Amino acid sequence: MINRKLLTIGAGFTLAIATAACNSDKLTNLNANPNSPEDVPAGPLFTYATRLSVSRWLGSGYSLRQTEWLSQHLAQVQYNDEDRYLRLHGGDTEGSFNGAYSGELKDLTQIITKGTAAGEAGTYGPALVLRTWEFSYLTDSWGDIPYFDALRGDSVGGSLAPKYDMQKAIYADFFATLDKATKDMASGSASNTLGSADPIYAGDLVKWQKFSNSLRARLALRIINVDPATANAQLTAAFNAPGGVFQSNADNAVFRWPGDGVNDNPWAVNFKTRDDHRMSNTIMGLLQGNSDPRLPIFALPTTADPTKYAGSPNGISPARAAAGNYIINASRPGAIFYPGATAYGTFGGAGSRYPSYVMTYADVAFIRAEAAQRGLGGLSAGQAAGFYNAAILASMAQWGVTTAAANTFLTGANVAYAGGTAGLTQIAQQRWLALFTDGGQAWAEWRRTCQPATVKPGIDASRNVVPRRFEYPVLEYTVNEANVTAAATTQGGPDVYETRVYWDKSPTAAPTYVAGCGQR
Repeated sequence: MINRKLLTIGAGFTLAIATAACNSDKLTNLNANPNSPEDVPAGPLFTYATRLSVSRWLGSGYSLRQTEWLSQHLAQVQYNDEDRYLRLHGGDTEGSFNGAYSGELKDLTQIITKGTAAGEAGTYGPALVLRTWEFSYLTDSWGDIPYFDALRGDSVGGSLAPKYDMQKAIYADFFATLDKATKDMASGSASNTLGSADPIYAGDLVKWQKFSNSLRARLALRIINVDPATANAQLTAAFNAPGGVFQSNADNAVFRWPGDGVNDNPWAVNFKTRDDHRMSNTIMGLLQGNSDPRLPIFALPTTADPTKYAGSPNGISPARAAAGNYIINASRPGAIFYPGATAYGTFGGAGSRYPSYVMTYADVAFIRAEAAQRGLGGLSAGQAAGFYNAAILASMAQWGVTTAAANTFLTGANVAYAGGTAGLTQIAQQRWLALFTDGGQAWAEWRRTCQPATVKPGIDASRNVVPRRFEYPVLEYTVNEANVTAAATTQGGPDVYETRVYWDKSPTAAPTYVAGCGQR
């Protein structure tokens, strides 16, 4: 196992090397590297894996520099190849795919394997949930991926060239895995926990059960357009599983960055040296159009006019960006994302200490609102407005908006819940807004609902449609060519951005779907 510098918030550990008398033992010891342990305790391994996982999917590569453009929360005004879909095959995306498999997914699997053998649901349960969370980003972004045979290259019978599995089968295993994790953590075998080595819930297994069930509900709703029966069954199961789903912001799965100069929020680290990120016209249209009180939190006033907020078009050429002078004429992301910030919402951190939201109560309330409006999960349409309002209020509180301002926002002409098809559109749009900083989820939800419908390729984009997935990494065609080539065919290929993943199909009865979604 490679050398690793573990987080200071994790539990430390030391290795003792016994001195043996016989020469053969001495020779054996010469081959042991004391700085590269082969058997790392579950605690520090989980701390390290969590840090890597959160940084990878909510950090400056996959989220800030890829999916925040695709979802059009943000726009690029310099170095804007990604925003024009020219470098989606670059280091940020390929690094996310390759790094996850070679890094934290192996660590989480090791915790699961050893914890299961020891009957310690308090250690393997959270690892099952976090690994499923991470795999969901992988499959939602690429489609069919190595899953059942993955992470077994160093095991007996394992392969260094694992086959690719179909997303439908992967999702089925997600549901089974989360069901097992929840039930096992609720059982008597969960007495041994990760404690302070768990940077999300400090070993609180009731909170992990809620996270597991909430994630299950998210994934269930994601397949609603292709398998409504399974979606309904899984929503019902998630809402009624031990522990239930998130009920307030106190349940949020949050990774709090220490901000110690080593473990800093990746967005803040990026903003120390880069200034090519601006708010997108797409998100600014909704924020300004509805007098959203999150506007001055999400965004800074423009440099050109400190009394104004403005967005930048997505997908424009460097020449067009320079002509519009969007560096000074468009708003940067809000002050809370920059290193010098000192206050942040209900969690008291910003800048380098700005927390990463792994999953929130607001997102779960939006899921329940949509399920209710559709009559799914044992809910009814009459409950939709309550969940919708609760979701918006939770998001407002999360971002530090006052209760009075949040309640006023709920009465706005375009915000007050309308019910029916219009209500589903409102839910989708407000959920997309609340997912700000979680580009992967915002992109996935846009693909599923086509809301906001204003998300389209920019005038200088290299393609006429917003990408629906990432292409497989070049490295896979070198080390796993047969399997990756087959995967491109089984998911309806070819291996291009326009090919849709399993759940992203034209639905037969989805009111929020818009024909020609994301086309220029």
